[in-house]
Amino acid sequence: MGVKERQEREREAVGRAILDAARDLFVAEGYHNVSIRNIFFALAEEGFRMLMTPGPQCGQQVDLLEAVRAPFWRMYEFSRSHPEYFALMFLDRTVPRISKNWERFGFVRDMKGQVSENIRRAIDAGHFPQGTNPDAVFRILLTSIHGAAVGRLCQRAMPDEDSDALARDTLEATLTGLRTGIPQTFFPIPHSDSGE
Repeated sequence: MGVKERQEREREAVGRAILDAARDLFVAEGYHNVSIRNIFFALAEEGFRMLMTPGPQCGQQVDLLEAVRAPFWRMYEFSRSHPEYFALMFLDRTVPRISKNWERFGFVRDMKGQVSENIRRAIDAGHFPQGTNPDAVFRILLTSIHGAAVGRLCQRAMPDEDSDALARDTLEATLTGLRTGIPQTFFPIPHSDSGE
């Protein structure tokens, strides 16, 4: 499939998703009670639920490093299989941030908590230096895989370059650097349950 065909399919998929979300909201809440913001939130919620659906090998994780690696690789795979949702959720600046409607996205907070707990367990088991901040590890890994996903979505690779291999290597290099105890300059700001 050519680039133009793929882009057209993605536009059609986004259009269908918007219409489906709008129709569902119109039925549930009434036409006069639905805003574009509500539709975007419905689409983001649907996208996050799809992202968090475990893949076939998720229940089979046997080591802590794989438990840390898996959700970030799943995010990259999600960007490949659902590029329109990924763009809506993570790239489109016109979509309101979910922190503005955080109570609706408690399941996202719970998932992030589980990933952070797996990171904490890996730290306790000696896979990362003692004293490593699990939230910093989460954000650094998220940023590395997000960058790889965006690069692929925006077609920034050279012809014949393997974007999937680049994403795998980026994730592994980031994990390796964190495991060796690189000096960190990023320190996440603690936040309440009302933020992202």
